Amino acid sequence: MLSKDNESVRPPRLKPGDTIGIAAPAGPFDSEKFMKGKTVLESMGFQTFFDEGIFQKHGFLAGTDIQRANQVNRLFADPIVQAIFCARGGYGSMRILPLVNFKIIQKNPKIFFGFSDISALLSVLYDQCGLVTFHGPVVTTLANATEKTLTALQTALTSPTALELTPRNGKVIKPGVCSGLVAGGNLTTLCHLVGTSYTPNLKGKILLLEDVGEMPYRIDRMLTQMKLAGCFNEIAGLILGTFKECGHLNEIVEIFSHIFEDKDIPILAGFEMGHGEHNLTIPMGLRATLDTDNKRLLFHEPATVS
Repeated sequence: MLSKDNESVRPPRLKPGDTIGIAAPAGPFDSEKFMKGKTVLESMGFQTFFDEGIFQKHGFLAGTDIQRANQVNRLFADPIVQAIFCARGGYGSMRILPLVNFKIIQKNPKIFFGFSDISALLSVLYDQCGLVTFHGPVVTTLANATEKTLTALQTALTSPTALELTPRNGKVIKPGVCSGLVAGGNLTTLCHLVGTSYTPNLKGKILLLEDVGEMPYRIDRMLTQMKLAGCFNEIAGLILGTFKECGHLNEIVEIFSHIFEDKDIPILAGFEMGHGEHNLTIPMGLRATLDTDNKRLLFHEPATVS
């Protein structure tokens, strides 16, 4: 496992004409949405590449575990591929974690994009390899993505400047300022990694959380489990994305206020990331400052290198 003293590994920045490889590490997907999302990436000036095997179905998975893991391993190893997008989330990423070749990934750092169930890979790729990854759209959600979502994605892929995110309707749950590496993603996915050898390392991190379709008591239950497991003992701060179809926002805020009432950390809600209308791209494993006074998350350096 990566030492806590190791520096984050930023992947190479994309240029027009570069090739984005597409993998399906989780659930099967709608082929029409997939082709529309692929076209969106190509309209940005990139080429796309994928193996026909991504269209396989194995029950509620996009192929067997070894097939899905091999897609990820091959794309990291392939020199013609400069970035990797996931076709869809759903479920299944955690099943392939023992089959992912982290040595290949360490030798070939690349942009890796996804959210929801893909949070398992985002978390582990940093903890195991130090790789800065990207919490943002999957190919199938690009089919109907908002302009705001697409602009944020393209900026993250190509910009030589550090990103700054200021939620339009930011809500301060606890005031303060902190700095740390950004980590996290989908609450349900991260919670199910607790107790495994891939338990997220959140010490000193600014934790990002979002979810969809979970009743408030389930949100409370997952947060309580992670708290009892010690996951939140030394986090630096907390940012909340969209909790779509999880109850009224005030109820979600109340749950987080209660769970973290004993923590003297800044907490800012209202980030447009996750399963909501907009899904803005956020680098994971990159150092940033969370400032609730100015309601912003400011990264210290660009997420990619030239």
